[in-house]
Amino acid sequence: MPLNIPGLLAPFQLIWNPRIVLPHVIVTDIRQLDFLAFRRAGYRGAVCDKDNCLTIPYKDTLVPQLVDAWKECREVFGEGNVLIVSNSAGTKHDAGQIQAESVSYHLSVPVLRHNSPKPAYSCIKSIRGYFSTLRDPIKDEELVIVGDRVFTDVVMANRMRRRLVHGPAGTDSELERCGPLAVWTTGVWQRESMMVRWLEKRVVDKVMRWTDRRSDFQDAFAKPITPQSRTSILTRVMSFVRRR
Repeated sequence: MPLNIPGLLAPFQLIWNPRIVLPHVIVTDIRQLDFLAFRRAGYRGAVCDKDNCLTIPYKDTLVPQLVDAWKECREVFGEGNVLIVSNSAGTKHDAGQIQAESVSYHLSVPVLRHNSPKPAYSCIKSIRGYFSTLRDPIKDEELVIVGDRVFTDVVMANRMRRRLVHGPAGTDSELERCGPLAVWTTGVWQRESMMVRWLEKRVVDKVMRWTDRRSDFQDAFAKPITPQSRTSILTRVMSFVRRR
């Protein structure tokens, strides 16, 4: 993947605005998101990352475990209101926009064409341009932005906020929404950039402790994920022995 200069420069914004890295909701993957709750709260559209959020890196097909959740996301927000914004598919490095077409086909949603990678302000401008041209335009504060990287997806979502609003005792204010909701997915479908991910987690943890930040949105929009039952190797061996 080409060098992401805006992403590399994002941490420097911590100097004057450390809250720029704080997500509003933290989940393992999109199966934990309550899309109907988003809709009831007034969110009408979603921006989703691709690699390690919906697909295995460098693949265009949806991770099989996410099929039901992804279908619910598309149905809740409606046709055209879910947009893939990737730093691979749809960029100037996507020759002939072939990958963008493939991702759009496999995920059944449009892929943003943009020249600058997330979290660049020009990428934000492209996102706003897309949602403003819909038949029923969607505002920044009606968007949910979902991604697995803090210095790109979360920072971009917070850059789109007109101002940061905090309720009593450092909590988020649900009444004074001023921009997109930032959702950070921490699960990794395939190990990639693990050192950077470790650094991102450390930064988020430290800023959360320093600001004593507690999110009202976490309980409102994140639901506990029910792990699929897995049979351990030991259980399989014991079962085999009993059958003998």
